[in-house]
This record gives sequence, C-alpha cells and structure tokens, in this order.
Amino acid sequence: MKKLGLIGFPLGHSFSKKYYLEKFERENIQHVDYDLYPIEKIADFTSILSDKDFYGVNVTIPYKIEVLAYVDELSKEAEAIQAVNCIRIMHRTDGSTYLKGYNTDAYGFEASLRPLLNSNDKKALVLGNGGAAKAVIYALNQLNITHKLVSRTKQPDNFTYSELDASVLSEYTLIINCSPVGTFPNVADSPQIPYEYINETHLCYDLIYNPEETAFLRKGKEKGARIKNGYDMLLLQAEKNWEIWNS
Repeated sequence: MKKLGLIGFPLGHSFSKKYYLEKFERENIQHVDYDLYPIEKIADFTSILSDKDFYGVNVTIPYKIEVLAYVDELSKEAEAIQAVNCIRIMHRTDGSTYLKGYNTDAYGFEASLRPLLNSNDKKALVLGNGGAAKAVIYALNQLNITHKLVSRTKQPDNFTYSELDASVLSEYTLIINCSPVGTFPNVADSPQIPYEYINETHLCYDLIYNPEETAFLRKGKEKGARIKNGYDMLLLQAEKNWEIWNS
C-alpha cells in the first residue's frame, strides 16, 4: 500500500483526509492510503521518511517553514515563497530519500481568484502576514496586482488596521483575509477593517472555508461587494498535489 498524508499539529481541523479518501473511492484509485500524522515537533518527520511506502505528504501549520530544513530541492514558487505545503518523496536504491518541496497554495489561490477579477482590481490589501499571506503575495505578483500588507504592528511599507480609511479602501478594491480571524468556532469574529467604506467595486476573498460564509464575507456582501471563500482554493491545490505526487 502506497502512503500519502498530512503533517502538522494539531490536525483536527483538516479536510485533507476526507477529500483524498473520497477521491480514491470515487475514481476507483486502489492501493493508496491517505492519513493524518500529527507530530508535536518537526524532528518527528524523519520517522515518516523512513517508511518506504510514503511517496508524498502535505504540510500544514506550524511546519510550512520549518520543513524547509528537510527538503533537498524547492520548486520555483516554493523557493520564492519560502514555505512548503506539498512534498514529493523519492526513495533511492541505497535507502536514502530525496525530497522536493512545492507550494500549491499559491496555485490554488491564483486559479480560484483569476475568474473573479475585473478591470478595476489592480490593488489588493492582504490582511495578515503569516505563511498563507506569502503564498497569496506570490500569486498577486503573478497576476500583476499591486499589494499592501495590513497587520497589527507598523512595519516598513505596510498598513496597520487603524490606518485604513475611505481613501485607502477606494484605492484598494481587492481585500484578502489571510488571517485566522473568523475561523470556526470563532465565527462572530472578523478583521477590524472599516466595512462602511466597502461597496460594489470591492472583492472580498477569505482563505477560510469553515464557516462557508465568514463574518468578513457577510459584512462585505451586505455592502454590495463580490465575495469568495477559500474552498475552491483548497480543491485546486489538492488536485495539484495529486498531480505532483503522481507525475
């Protein structure tokens, strides 16, 4: 039995196992299993690598950056982003392994965003500055969309939430939530932006997919904005992972 899986900690929130097992059943894919591997420290990753049946893993919080130390090669986008969420594991005849890391989050985001864009969507606000934001910024650069990060603390060339006003929101029509604010079970929470300045020119994109409509998206929709959650991004990156593992 060939093995695939997800490493991270904790993993109770993951949709990956359900998705891939349903895919295997639906497409009659046999002799492959996908499971969750919650590891409390990244060093425990080596125990998975020693199993010759493993040929691919996904990586989630908090190891998307830490796992770089275990990867032999990075794809173009993973090199640029400096974060990995998909690894192809190749086993050599001498018993050693060769790992190539990818970032399919960037692909999933770009492919899900592109059909929604109109001619006004030239500038984006990226809420949050973690690993997810790095993948989003890479995709925005591929789409030639200017961006500004928004975070709680002032850094060079970013906005703080308190600096967002009518002038800023009239200029930046694409607003992307890359923070965990609003994730289940904290569904009443939303990023602290001035929603009164959002209108029908805006596109609000939330990487969160649970709940399906976050408070951020609901508030944007009430002001006439186009909205999109992160579910299609997940599906697209999951299929890209499968393509990578089996190429």
